[in-house]
Amino acid sequence: NCNQYQAVVSTQSTGLEGETRPGGPQKSIEGWIIFVTNVHIEATENDIFDKFSEYGEIKNLHANLDRRTGYLKGYVCIEYEQYNEARQAVEQANNEDFLGQELKVDWAFVRPGKKPTSSKRKERRRGRSPSPDSD
Repeated sequence: NCNQYQAVVSTQSTGLEGETRPGGPQKSIEGWIIFVTNVHIEATENDIFDKFSEYGEIKNLHANLDRRTGYLKGYVCIEYEQYNEARQAVEQANNEDFLGQELKVDWAFVRPGKKPTSSKRKERRRGRSPSPDSD
C-alpha cells in the first residue's frame, strides 16, 4: 500500500513519530519517555539531567526519592520531545557506567504486539511439567 510506504518514509526522514513495528517504541501524549534503572542512589537530578542532556533537550525528568532516606529510588523517567533524541539516549546510555553503576535504559512505552523473536527461541518450546499427583 502506497500510504503505508509514505508513512514509513516520512517517519524515517523526520524522526518525529518513531517506529511503527509491534513492540517498538510508543510516543506518550506529549513526548518520548525513556525509563532508566540502576541509577546510583546518591545521584542528583542535576547529575542525571547533565548526563542525559548529551542526547538532546530534556522536556521532563522525574526522579522518585525514598521518603525515609531521601535518596533516589534507583530509577528515573526522562521525556524528550524528539524521537531521535530519545532513541539516541536508549542506544548510547544503555549499559554505560554512571557513578560506578551500569545504567539500564529502555523505552517506557512500547507499541502493542510482540517483538520479533529469533527462530531459535521458537524452537525451544517447553511442555508442561507433570503435576506431582500424576502417577
